[in-house]
Amino acid sequence: MTPLIAALATLGRVALAFFASVGRVALFAASTISHAFRPPFYARELANALFHVGWLSLPVVGLTAVFTGGALALQIYAGGARFNAEAVVPQIVAIGMVRELGPVLVGLMIAARVTSSIAAEIATMKVTEQIDALVTLSTHPMKYLVVPRVLAALLVVPLLVGVGDIIGIMGGYAVATGTLGFNAAAYLKNTADFLQLADILSSLAKGAAFGFIAALMGCYFGMQSGRGAQGVGRATKGSVEAAAVLILAANFLLTGVFFSL
Repeated sequence: MTPLIAALATLGRVALAFFASVGRVALFAASTISHAFRPPFYARELANALFHVGWLSLPVVGLTAVFTGGALALQIYAGGARFNAEAVVPQIVAIGMVRELGPVLVGLMIAARVTSSIAAEIATMKVTEQIDALVTLSTHPMKYLVVPRVLAALLVVPLLVGVGDIIGIMGGYAVATGTLGFNAAAYLKNTADFLQLADILSSLAKGAAFGFIAALMGCYFGMQSGRGAQGVGRATKGSVEAAAVLILAANFLLTGVFFSL
């Protein structure tokens, strides 16, 4: 076999493996959506998932947003000073947090915290044969384990994004009024006047998409985990990597849909 043929064969195997993985994820997502609309429904599992995905994620989301908003205000002020455009700090902080930084940072924090937790939990259940026990008890694993977690993330991550947007804007407000000499009332008025409803709705829509991706990847890699501690570790690592990459890719596509038409 010539080096060219060997290289093409390797490239072909990689491409086939990639598309096979995409197909498996797509089938898993379709199965999750299908089971979400069919009984039985496990309200207790959904409530637990809402608590763990939503409430327990607030501290990391809030801290990430407030420091990002403050740093963004400083960067915009320093850059705007080169063109005598320091006054645009409120507008750019607001648009930057709501359109991009808020949803993306919350999505990545959810991927780091929630996706890894879901993957490790489900993978451990698979290793210890708890999933097999669910099947023995006539409980469908997709309905009991996957649907509540995906639905919880779909519902609660947009709320986290909204909270993160507000905290990020207030972080910029605190830095601008406390350090950069901006008038507090004028800063808030410029922020409110500049933001549009489409900006807010796009931010919440991104949050829903990112939450779905984060929870789906955690469940998928957990259910596909290999046996043993190494399988759990690989599932956890792979879920976070896949979720982060897909969130950034989805952000690019959604930004094009919302703001480039």
